[in-house]
Amino acid sequence: MVQAERRGAGVIVRFLRTVGELLGGAWALALLALRSGLRFKGAYWTWRMQTAFGRGMPESRAELLRGLVEYARWMHRVRRMG
Repeated sequence: MVQAERRGAGVIVRFLRTVGELLGGAWALALLALRSGLRFKGAYWTWRMQTAFGRGMPESRAELLRGLVEYARWMHRVRRMG
């Protein structure tokens, strides 16, 4: 019984951590977009797309969005550590 409760608490903690990373990542991306002047075809975003997808653009928009979400979560984790 106690182990099951611990597992349930672990799931909740992981879920809350993921939600926090998503929100923090969305905030970090919003700040980055504002800092770049919302010029998504500008030098920074062009460079970012080339480095992220150097072997070619993702085949679908869903794959592109998944990559963006993972980048946002990573950016949030890195900023939190520093």
